[in-house]
Amino acid sequence: MRLLHTADWHLGRTLGGHSLQQDQEYLFCGQFLDLVRDQRPDAVLIAGDVFDRAVPPADAVELLDEVLHRLVRGLGVPVVMIPGNHDDARRLAFGARLLAGGGLHIADTPLGRAWAFADAHGPLSIVGAGYASPLMLAQRLGEGATVADHDAGFGLLAPLLHGLCPPGQRRVLVAHAFVAGGAESESERGLSVGGTGQISAARFAGFNYVALGHLHRPQSLGDGRLRYSGSPLAYSTSEAGQDKSVTLVEVDAAGAVTTQALPLHPLHPLRVVRGTFRELLAGASADYVSLDLTDPLPVPEAQRRLAELYPRIIGLRWVAEAMPAGPVVAPDAAARAASPLDQFQAFHAAMRQGAPLPAAARPVVISAISAATQAEA
Repeated sequence: MRLLHTADWHLGRTLGGHSLQQDQEYLFCGQFLDLVRDQRPDAVLIAGDVFDRAVPPADAVELLDEVLHRLVRGLGVPVVMIPGNHDDARRLAFGARLLAGGGLHIADTPLGRAWAFADAHGPLSIVGAGYASPLMLAQRLGEGATVADHDAGFGLLAPLLHGLCPPGQRRVLVAHAFVAGGAESESERGLSVGGTGQISAARFAGFNYVALGHLHRPQSLGDGRLRYSGSPLAYSTSEAGQDKSVTLVEVDAAGAVTTQALPLHPLHPLRVVRGTFRELLAGASADYVSLDLTDPLPVPEAQRRLAELYPRIIGLRWVAEAMPAGPVVAPDAAARAASPLDQFQAFHAAMRQGAPLPAAARPVVISAISAATQAEA
């Protein structure tokens, strides 16, 4: 069985105040569909966080509709999709029972749905379990069920998911969870506090492959049967320069699994650019950039001036590598005797690269000093 595993699309997301709609359209309607066309998988697995928020913008909904239409109707490839913790499960699963007949399979319950697939080696079950918090899962399990945390919840859920599959068949699970041992990024929304959101990898025993969503860094866990495909785009500076991909999965007759990362190339990569203000002024980029200024003192209006050269700037930090050279000495008597106005003018010159205090600002500064002096009296 040949499967294409992806997750964490986060359609409708913004980055540093910039809409990612164009970048997501470029990726999903271009490279992603090309990969599906070239690889001809038996199914595409989308492991949650399809949208970035529970009520996504209309453009994001239209984009998902377009991509799914091209996958299922255009290329004839079935899709198994589950909601993640960013999605509203009821909205994402609208029409699930009707759409399943056309090849779009949406998990409309955290208790799992199973769909029968087959290849030359025989039948294979794909189980999709939508994300649910411990409280939501307890409510679904009913009969006074108590679920202390995510790990305990999956301990109760796993037998139910296996029970959806005929005995002896190969089985694949699509889930959205934080498996213990996985490497996090800054852009994932925490499932809980204090580590209680983690699930032991041992809970997934019995599945030939587990297609995971939630963590944005592509990675495999355990013996390689558990894998995060990662997000197809970088959604935080912690993901800058990270290789993004989807995962091609091969399940053989015995249920053994091999995986291959198929690279994705964004329209505008996310990079962290470091240098002095003058060095950054000498460059320009249409990429998403987080700028690290290494000047020893802050530069006035740096972000405004740099934004003209870096239109997709998502952040600017002052990370001085060193303060100006020279011994640190106590102020001399003349400095201590300087008036507050003189001290402020010296400070202004230091912050404004030697520029004197404008004449129009002097009355304002004098008034402020006078008010501060009277308040201290």
